[in-house]
Amino acid sequence: MKSTTSLILDRLIERRPELAACRESIAEAYRLVLESQQNSGRLLVCGNGGSAADSIHIVGELIKSFGHPRPLPDPLKQKLKQAHPELGERLSRSLQNPIRALSLVSEAALITAIVNDTSAEVIFAQQVLGQGQAGDVLLGITTSGASKNVLNAAVVAKAIGMKVIGLTGPKGGTLKGLADCTILAPGSNTPEIQESHLPIYHTLCLMLENELFA
Repeated sequence: MKSTTSLILDRLIERRPELAACRESIAEAYRLVLESQQNSGRLLVCGNGGSAADSIHIVGELIKSFGHPRPLPDPLKQKLKQAHPELGERLSRSLQNPIRALSLVSEAALITAIVNDTSAEVIFAQQVLGQGQAGDVLLGITTSGASKNVLNAAVVAKAIGMKVIGLTGPKGGTLKGLADCTILAPGSNTPEIQESHLPIYHTLCLMLENELFA
């Protein structure tokens, strides 16, 4: 880990000392996602309700620049210009290097089809089976650690060779036993836990971006 990446985590704990107990699990989650990204893997993210909104938020921070410029690599710039000189030149200046990620809560038509034809409990598991592959990482967000559709997604992810990260409340629930790494965010109720989730995942996004692009 770069020293500047470690400082990002240090700053989180300075600002939010109640998250000190999460330091090692945040660092481990970072390592799992970084290793996957360095091997052309992808992060899949899912959750329900507020955690669904967090899933979309996380992917938004990863696919485009969050805290650092992300210029495209020169070979890709050249390929864009070869594909179309004028448009390629413009795209080579406008596009940003992504951290590969996918929100499993965003496919409304697919999710409603799965609910209608099968069960709401497999809305994420079916997508993990269709979109995930060995070497990818699943981030399941659930304050209770007991959301059935997130647990089912974790089981499928493990079965196909993915790593699983849980972002939960202080107890971890069933997801804690399934995940390779579980971040147990503090809080005595759902709003408090979700308020802890945001600075945690913002820090993860900043750490990954710093390591890959700074």
